[in-house]
Amino acid sequence: MSLFLLGALLSAVIVYAFYWRAQREAARLQEENQVLMEERQIVIDYMHTMVDAVGERLPRDELFQRIVHAAILSTGALSACIFEKGNDNLMRGVAVEGLFPPHRPIPDTQRMKMGTRAKFIEQVLKSETFPVGEGLVGRVAATGRGELIANAAADPRMVRHDDTALAVRSVIAAPILVRKRLVGVLCVCNPADGQPFTETDYSLVEALAEQAGLAVHNADFLALQVEKQRLDLDLGLASDIQQMLLPRSMPMVPGVDLDARYLAAQKVSGDLYDVFELGYGRLGLAVADVSGKGVSASLLMASCRTALRQIAPAHFSPAKVLTELNRALAGDMREGTYITMVYAVVDATRNSLIFARAGHERPLVSRRSASAGGFVSEFVASEGMPLGLVEPALFESVIEDKAAEFLPGATLLLYTDGLTEAPNAEDKEFGGARLADALRSAHAGSARQINDAILQSVQNFTGAAGLRDDYTLLTVKRV
Repeated sequence: MSLFLLGALLSAVIVYAFYWRAQREAARLQEENQVLMEERQIVIDYMHTMVDAVGERLPRDELFQRIVHAAILSTGALSACIFEKGNDNLMRGVAVEGLFPPHRPIPDTQRMKMGTRAKFIEQVLKSETFPVGEGLVGRVAATGRGELIANAAADPRMVRHDDTALAVRSVIAAPILVRKRLVGVLCVCNPADGQPFTETDYSLVEALAEQAGLAVHNADFLALQVEKQRLDLDLGLASDIQQMLLPRSMPMVPGVDLDARYLAAQKVSGDLYDVFELGYGRLGLAVADVSGKGVSASLLMASCRTALRQIAPAHFSPAKVLTELNRALAGDMREGTYITMVYAVVDATRNSLIFARAGHERPLVSRRSASAGGFVSEFVASEGMPLGLVEPALFESVIEDKAAEFLPGATLLLYTDGLTEAPNAEDKEFGGARLADALRSAHAGSARQINDAILQSVQNFTGAAGLRDDYTLLTVKRV
């Protein structure tokens, strides 16, 4: 054979070899692409399942169960389990499907106490706890990195169970993270085809765990949004109830000038004030502070105001009114709730003031004093305990009336503790002394002007600190 023919033959062989190598490489790449496409579709389907689960607003345990079921369908595993990390740093099985091997050996005393093996294993998984760092699941929880044990039967770290149905042949564990915070660990065990899990399977389970983390985050976020909407509705309703309770206009009583201010630190205030005519030239005034917030506190306010207006006209004694009010509210008040209140009766025709105090702030009175050569402002004390705090008999034994002259030029100030406890930038409180000084300085003005001056004094004191609590200020000026 000539050298020319030999060279041509060698060239043909080399070209043929390169051709078949290229074909095999193309087939391999096509197979890998097909696997990647299948994995991509699995992840997409899994994502859709998670989106549907979140959209259904499933409880957390049901969401975890949906994740476990989807993981089995996606990986072809015989069993799967999610272990959740608690605030106590312990891991707990919260969702399981199939005969997933418990984290620890099953004691003889516990074996097969339930009717079916699957139910028994589920009970064991959900009842056992173990610390982060213990076993495969604990290691993944501690490190935040997933693990693949392809040949689990040969791994001495794996738990051995007497029940052959619980033998671990191959296992994958991947962390479920929400913004880098560990929520739990997703485990899949024993492929249905009997073959070990591969690196491809491991990548798939990692992707599924990542999507599970997103689903948990979205579910938590949605739950927070729903709760926020509920709270906003609750607060809006409570605010509407409160506004309905406040007097729309002040009674016109000869010889009496009235002004009230009501400032809520938040959407819902715990304060209440009321002004109403009692007949015979008398005027009833009340300022109260209800424990708690929201609709329940607003409904308690409504009950309190309604009962007060029913009881007050029947008694000349404010202490008697508060005693009857305490009895009337006993059935409406839950344990731990109470109301502080000061109730006063002004009689302009007799120039008299009488009040009783149920654990509330002391009334402040400004009056002309010949000995002082001008006006003095002083707090008037009386005994009393909050409504609903003690038994009626004890409440009645403590409450008392206080009477004083209320001559033209005198001023009565009823308020809540949000005013005297208003803090400045140094966290010092406005206090009663500053309130008395502000009233004494503004005593010559009308009720409205006095309130303007007091609130301006509070504003000057607090500066940029703003409201920390509710303010209620009711001023009665004798003219």
